[in-house]
Amino acid sequence: MKKILVTGATGFIGSHCLQLLLERDYEIHAVFSKNKENKNNTLNLNWHKADLLDLNEVRDLMARIQPNYLLHLAWYCKPGKWVTSGINDNLLWVQSSLEMLRLFHKYEGTRVVMTGSCNEYDWNHGYCSEFITPKLPNTFYGTCKHSLQILFDRYSSEVDLSSAWARLFFIFGPHEDPSRLIASVILSILRGEPALCSHGKQIRDYLYVKDVADAVITLLESDVTGPVNIASGHPVALKEIIYNIADKLDGKNLVQLGTLPAAINDTPLVTADISRLSEEVGWQPKYDLDQGLDETINWWRNQINIGKN
Repeated sequence: MKKILVTGATGFIGSHCLQLLLERDYEIHAVFSKNKENKNNTLNLNWHKADLLDLNEVRDLMARIQPNYLLHLAWYCKPGKWVTSGINDNLLWVQSSLEMLRLFHKYEGTRVVMTGSCNEYDWNHGYCSEFITPKLPNTFYGTCKHSLQILFDRYSSEVDLSSAWARLFFIFGPHEDPSRLIASVILSILRGEPALCSHGKQIRDYLYVKDVADAVITLLESDVTGPVNIASGHPVALKEIIYNIADKLDGKNLVQLGTLPAAINDTPLVTADISRLSEEVGWQPKYDLDQGLDETINWWRNQINIGKN
């Protein structure tokens, strides 16, 4: 049986990845941080509480598990702060990730996937292609991710380790932080409150989180190496998503575009070239935007109902 270590296992993407891995022939070892609770008590999971920014704990974890596969999802991504702050945390995650990679190879691991970000690209180009678009991050987070990607790729090449870099774009779905755009609009309208938004003219490439998890696992089980964009390839204006949600909830009167300032790293267009994902990895989405929104709305509605009971 293949032994896999998953970091960030209780996170937004990690929780969905675990569900897919449970359907496959893996001995799963999942890491959750010491300031979080393990909410998944499935017997087929082996849980490990660890501070991955403590290199001694990383070394102990890798020595005990010695996985064949590594899916590294964990990082500093606190909503509202990851772009403009968390400088020390981002540096520590680079350090921790490199040590994890070194130990994974030391213990004869065979396949590793780490996650990057569309924030590695120069957003002024709009269309983001893995080997064509310049990498010129305008945030420290993006700089750290891209720096790690360069070292990750070169190290893997030097030691002949099979590796891929899942470069994530814009994600939505169940378990998303409620302060993020799609979740905040849904919650505001469900509560009968104004949905405060920026101008909404920004065009972005969103992918439903279950598809994101499926794409990452498919990449993990492939032999494709190097950076691969994880996105839909179908950009849409944010205001179209916002009004789509409002129509589904009969809350168009609650939408207030232009009441919030646009993000500091705002650009008119950010979309992905998904040729590698579709042609080389051989992955196709199971959800379109509309289906993903329906499931997300129903999930948040259930969360509100649970809170009332």
